[in-house]
Amino acid sequence: MTTTAATPGTRRTTAAGHRPAARGPFAGTGALLRFDLRRDRVRLPAWVLGLGLLTLGTANSLHTVYPTAADRASIGHASANPAVLAMTGPRHYLADYTWGAMLGHRMLGLTVVLVALMSILTVTRHTRAEEETGRAELVRSAAVGRHAHLAAALATAAAADLALGLLLAAGLPGLGVPGLTTGGALLYGAALATAGLLFAAATAVTAQATAHTRTASGLALAVLGAAYAVRAAGDAADSALAWASPIGWLQRTYPFVDDRWWPLLPALALTAAVAAAGFGLSTRRDVGAGLRATRPGPPTGSAALGTPLGLALRLHRGLIGGFATALLLLGAMYGSLLGNADSMLKDVDQIREALARLGGHSLADSFAALTMLVVAVVGAVYAVLAMLRPRAEETAGRVEPVLATAVSRAGWLGGHIAAALIGSTAVLLAAGAGFGIAGAASTGDGGEFLRLAGAALAFAPAQWVTVGFAAAVYGWLPRATALAWLLPAYGFVIGYLGPLLRFPEGLDRLSPFGQVPRLPAAAMDWTPLAVLTLVAAALIALGLAGFRRRDLDTG
Repeated sequence: MTTTAATPGTRRTTAAGHRPAARGPFAGTGALLRFDLRRDRVRLPAWVLGLGLLTLGTANSLHTVYPTAADRASIGHASANPAVLAMTGPRHYLADYTWGAMLGHRMLGLTVVLVALMSILTVTRHTRAEEETGRAELVRSAAVGRHAHLAAALATAAAADLALGLLLAAGLPGLGVPGLTTGGALLYGAALATAGLLFAAATAVTAQATAHTRTASGLALAVLGAAYAVRAAGDAADSALAWASPIGWLQRTYPFVDDRWWPLLPALALTAAVAAAGFGLSTRRDVGAGLRATRPGPPTGSAALGTPLGLALRLHRGLIGGFATALLLLGAMYGSLLGNADSMLKDVDQIREALARLGGHSLADSFAALTMLVVAVVGAVYAVLAMLRPRAEETAGRVEPVLATAVSRAGWLGGHIAAALIGSTAVLLAAGAGFGIAGAASTGDGGEFLRLAGAALAFAPAQWVTVGFAAAVYGWLPRATALAWLLPAYGFVIGYLGPLLRFPEGLDRLSPFGQVPRLPAAAMDWTPLAVLTLVAAALIALGLAGFRRRDLDTG
């Protein structure tokens, strides 16, 4: 019997003298793919059905709400201003605003972002998260090739992307809405599937750069945000800048309008190149490590790290900083439009009527109130992500050693809740600062800064309710933390699609964001803010009680 050392390029022999079968870099991909699909048997179908039903429901509602050509022409005219084009898509859709053109213009860009988010989370969950928890190294000790984990993760994301594309390709023509052709529906679904594949490939690269799951996700989300911002700037100015973004390429397929298939080709070529880069980079690092070495910390930690709140703030600071920067820029973008709100909207009857329902002495005030709601709902995404961190710490097994010390369960979870409350308030202040600075500059009135910053801060109790709801779900139903997304998702759908689809006005009152006074258009009312604060406190207490009474879940 002979054996050789397990060095690159050598072959091993078994005790009987037989060489084992050669193991390629993709060996075991099929088994891992089946395992990944088994783990996501609830999560991915929920994503696909949710996005599919959102699109199908919107298409059917457009047909009902805007039944005549005059209605569609009116909303098309309302969509021609730069602020709306930045949030929707290219002006070319407005040339003949059929129901199909409306769907492509209003929903394609939004759904691309959501599909990309699904792919980003899927790839990081099955690659970097597996390495961070040590499971990937255990699996790799078996007959599994080096690229199997990444290939299976990309295949899992691709399966969800293609399933959504096929669902929409089959479902949209089945609605019976004139203009929703089979060819256009197939292109619409293909564009969304391509978006998912592209950002899954981008995540395959970011997962190699860092040893931490949240950083990998954050980098991929930053790429998505940059692509969306470039597209928005290009469409708002009606310039070629939008072609610098792959999201701009996909929107310029113009499903149900021109049915262009060729913009998918550069997107697919970029996807293949980026995915190949991800596989190549994975060979340049060790399992569990990133291409960028982790910076060593100081020899002694800060005294604050010895407290639950100090530790939680240290863990949350990257997320707080990222969201604060993003909302500062988002608020500044909307604030820069404030000085031109009257001229942009003076001839658009539908938007003027919608804004008039908010009250206010001017269109600028009403426009600020409406856009501030959208910014606040985006900020609620931070609140949920912050409250998902305790769950990640628990499943990774890092909670038990902390609780083995003098730290109580309520103290540990309370630290994370306090960090989420502080962070959610901080990101709102950043949004208000951006909105106030840009708004004051665009209107030439320095007094606007305090008014607009105060309007953003008024949403803090609604953010606290979001934190409390997520804490209650985590405390009592740790395996169902996805339910924490209900509040921001509902607020986004009502805030973004409500004005377009003319939802009943009472629906927004079911969201904590709908209870906030619409400053600066409306007068300040402290009663709903006090009630929201009490609701948040009750939900937080409920979450702490649940966490004290249940066992830790490390599986």
